[in-house]
Amino acid sequence: MNIQLNDTTVTPPPAPKRMEDMQLPIVMMRDILIKTMFRKNVTLVSEVAAAICLPVAVTQELIDLARGQKFLEATGTLNANNANEMGYQLTDEGGARAQDALAQSEYYGAMPVPLDIYAEQVKRQSIRNIQVTRTQLTDAMGHLVLPDNLLDHLGPAVSAGRSILMYGPPGNGKSSISNGIRDSLGDKIFVPRAVEYAGQVITVYDPIVHSKAESEGEGEDRFALRLRREFDTRYVRCERPTVVTGGELTLDMLDLVYNPVARTYQAPLQLKAAGGVFIVDDLGRQQEPPQALINRWIVPLEEGRDILALQSGEKFETPFDTLVIFSTNFHPNEIFDQAALRRIFFKIKVDGPSQEDFLKIFGLVARAKGLQLDEQALVHLMKVRYPEINNVYANYQPGFLIDQMISICDFEAMPRQMSPDLIDRAWANMFVKDEEITK
Repeated sequence: MNIQLNDTTVTPPPAPKRMEDMQLPIVMMRDILIKTMFRKNVTLVSEVAAAICLPVAVTQELIDLARGQKFLEATGTLNANNANEMGYQLTDEGGARAQDALAQSEYYGAMPVPLDIYAEQVKRQSIRNIQVTRTQLTDAMGHLVLPDNLLDHLGPAVSAGRSILMYGPPGNGKSSISNGIRDSLGDKIFVPRAVEYAGQVITVYDPIVHSKAESEGEGEDRFALRLRREFDTRYVRCERPTVVTGGELTLDMLDLVYNPVARTYQAPLQLKAAGGVFIVDDLGRQQEPPQALINRWIVPLEEGRDILALQSGEKFETPFDTLVIFSTNFHPNEIFDQAALRRIFFKIKVDGPSQEDFLKIFGLVARAKGLQLDEQALVHLMKVRYPEINNVYANYQPGFLIDQMISICDFEAMPRQMSPDLIDRAWANMFVKDEEITK
């Protein structure tokens, strides 16, 4: 079954029909089964199947395997309310094995997806398969006042699914544009709860990063219920993910995160963002030099694959299928060498608004905040104040000035209004004087 969404066909991962379809080590599957039964205290086959996210038939195969090894025993047929399901429980030997397995790795629950199988799903739902139209991009950024030619540059960049560097003076909406790009994607992909490599489990699904496309269980619509029966529920159907980082980004955040207590791994940010958008905001404000950060991305950006390392030092490849958006207030030549710039596919300058666009933004913000425009105040702003800074406008300034005037009016217990005097008081808070401070 293919799902048609946003002019893109996303093929769901097929559910395994037999235990051999899993392509996982038998011992790992058996141990995850008994650890889950031990931790979650589930006994019915249907309950166990839901807990480990496998079809009932495959779960029954695993239970039969563990039962044959004396780790499980049947508790007898239950009543008709439970559809005559057979119940199972851990034997004493099974309980001891579950505790030994938990000492080796605390991971239990959803059976992981082998990394190479997940890589095939990444190709099926690649960010580069999306064709974003001008209409979709315009609709996603309808709340922004942008120069006419900006979408001419952004559109091809987003549709290509390649890296983008947006640069220009601060306060002109680079972050808002990045979010608009994310909103324009609009379709759904399948995110694995966990992947497996070399017997190690790496958790990928993260509710902070990933937004489920629909709830699971009560209230689910017919489409969602039918879809959930037909695709591999080791995956979660999600909106295309977006990871946003800023000045806090460090190089070690791009590595596997190992929990020495639980003995499990968590996927790095770029793997969680697979199939979606990774926004590096305020580039140049991080602890790491921008050149070092971009050097870390060279192989992923050029070859569509990333290289990660286990605690043992063993390195392995993971798919890198992410639209990376770098945003900076610095000129690119100040923070990158030409080799690094060459590897960023699209470089787009985001300038401040023209006077016409500035006034348009000012009017929209004032209307949204319920502040009546005053012609005398606007003339004072444009003819007296802005010439002081050589008529350089920024997108953040209308909101800043209007919020300041509202705060002043509320403090003075006067009706919210606009006037030349209020403009001056608001203006005084927008800039800091260049002056010596006596220490």
